[in-house]
Amino acid sequence: GTSRREVGHGNLAQRGLKGMIPEDCPYTVRVVSEVLESNGSSSMATVCAGTMAMMDAGIQMKKPVSGIAMGLISDADSGKFAVLSDILGDEDYLGDMDFKVTGTADGITACQMDIKVKGLGYDILVAALNQAKDGRLHILDKLVEAIAAPREDVKEYAPKMVGVRIANEFIGALIGPGGKVIQELQKVTGCTIVINEDPVTEEGIVEILGTGQEGIDAVLAKIDSITFKPTVGSAYEVKVIKMLDFGAVVEYMEAPGNEVLLHVSELAWERTENVSDVVNMGDVFDVKYFGLDKRTRKEKVSRKALMEKPEGYVAPAPRERSNDRRPPRRDDRRRD
Repeated sequence: GTSRREVGHGNLAQRGLKGMIPEDCPYTVRVVSEVLESNGSSSMATVCAGTMAMMDAGIQMKKPVSGIAMGLISDADSGKFAVLSDILGDEDYLGDMDFKVTGTADGITACQMDIKVKGLGYDILVAALNQAKDGRLHILDKLVEAIAAPREDVKEYAPKMVGVRIANEFIGALIGPGGKVIQELQKVTGCTIVINEDPVTEEGIVEILGTGQEGIDAVLAKIDSITFKPTVGSAYEVKVIKMLDFGAVVEYMEAPGNEVLLHVSELAWERTENVSDVVNMGDVFDVKYFGLDKRTRKEKVSRKALMEKPEGYVAPAPRERSNDRRPPRRDDRRRD
């Protein structure tokens, strides 16, 4: 089984590394250090190797951590002493101190001391800490030569987790009637989607779990589409996805699936007889968003609003309404 020495060394290495793992890290992290042979400090080697392993795995560590074991040879009668850096097995066995120190370039994250003398003078402790700092920084320089920063993403086959917040009003749209939208999205992308509500802000917390980045990106794109809210007065790139006699249905390029009608009267300043004279299926262009039309209560966009009026342009006169009213219907609900 696991020896008491292994447990103690493991706890020290864990304390040295744990503080540099971000609080919002979505993973349970397990670092396994298999030391096949050692004549130095295996726990400090674990800290250094564990730092590089987690950075390589894509754990966004705040800062890299290194560790070093300090030793001591002292003479109580004369008061002379020598602090040793990165002690070997014999120096640990024959020496008076085993002082392990881990930390970043900015400070200490953990330490542990075993001594064989009755106590240490302040001057010895100061010398040991200063010498340990020099050693740690030297090791850190070598460490970052191998890997300077955490990988941007986890490994290809590692489970990935992405979190995103959405306004409470969009939670229902993401779930869909009877869970139809979210179930279909999980089926198509192969991802697991979990939605919780923040008790403080009442925002929706969406967690996306999957092994493929492509599937996660597809879920994020769908969320962006559902939560997309165009701003009045802004211009957006759109694509024609359907042709109608009275206009064209266009889709926002930054929010696929979000559609809006571009009325024939908003295609160009000139009178348009046929929609296909101006745009066709698949055409991509910019439109200006005007919000809800006061008359139709539907979203209004315009292509011509982003174009200059032709020289000499005269707005067409409004259509005249006929004063002839439709005669009242005759009531045929008479009984014979």
